[in-house]
Amino acid sequence: MSRIVFSFGPSYGKITDEMPNVRTNHQQQQGKPELNELIFLKLGGSLITDKSREATAREGVIRRAAREIKEALEARPDLRLLVGHGSGSFGHFAAQRYDLLEEGPPNWRGYAKTGAAAARLNRLVTDVFLAEGVPVVSIQPSASARCWDGELVSMEAKPIELMLHHGLVPLVYGDVALDEVRGCTITSTEQIFVYLAHHLEPARIVLAGQVEGVFTADPFRDESARLIPEISRQNLDQVELMLTGSHGVDVTGGMLTKVRIMYALVQERPELKVQLVSGQRPGLIRRALLEPDLEEGTTIHFCPPTG
Repeated sequence: MSRIVFSFGPSYGKITDEMPNVRTNHQQQQGKPELNELIFLKLGGSLITDKSREATAREGVIRRAAREIKEALEARPDLRLLVGHGSGSFGHFAAQRYDLLEEGPPNWRGYAKTGAAAARLNRLVTDVFLAEGVPVVSIQPSASARCWDGELVSMEAKPIELMLHHGLVPLVYGDVALDEVRGCTITSTEQIFVYLAHHLEPARIVLAGQVEGVFTADPFRDESARLIPEISRQNLDQVELMLTGSHGVDVTGGMLTKVRIMYALVQERPELKVQLVSGQRPGLIRRALLEPDLEEGTTIHFCPPTG
């Protein structure tokens, strides 16, 4: 039996897990490969919903993404995949309506309403993926996630690990979360990926959004915006100066926040590569899963200092 002990505080808490090493035992018994072929894939909220219109899903895009994922899994039977998606115009509109991230007493009714809105989109995504033959299992982050002043400090990872070993595709999403300081908050898919990356050690993270990657300006508003093919320590400061918030309603901070979160992760895990690509282009999600050196979109990686 597993005993999980959570400790909260400014040090972001600790997890003590007394369950035997299930991954090692399972692999020895079943001959399963290590999880070095694990990829985290996010379907952005701007991709799978119309973020300018409340609770408006792009079901055709979701269905095409599911088919491309199924093709990739069939082409690479050794591939292990964790999928996440943003809450788009479902969760973000609700969070904004109830001022869920504003200072002051927590809005518990808003917490419940926002969580329900995010779950509705996740149910839709889950149903489409299962109908297309992708064996997803919905994981509700708020059922176990705990935050400290907006930072995700604990979330149950062991069931996700076991699902991956059985060839399932865990499906997480941006959700509400309890917070030891604020009472309640929002945790983004990127925050969930960062937390799980320390437990599951993916080889790559692919963020599929509405646009081709990271641009010098908002490509929806500025025709002169140019794609930034690579982000590393050499140009991070410049990139941050150029970035603005996302197009549409996004209470989690938009592209600038995504870049900062992902770059902090690759600093901690220099072997990890993050790729931002367009999920709008047919076939590109499949290619991103199958081609580690895909020369599309924007790649975020750690480049150590020289000299």
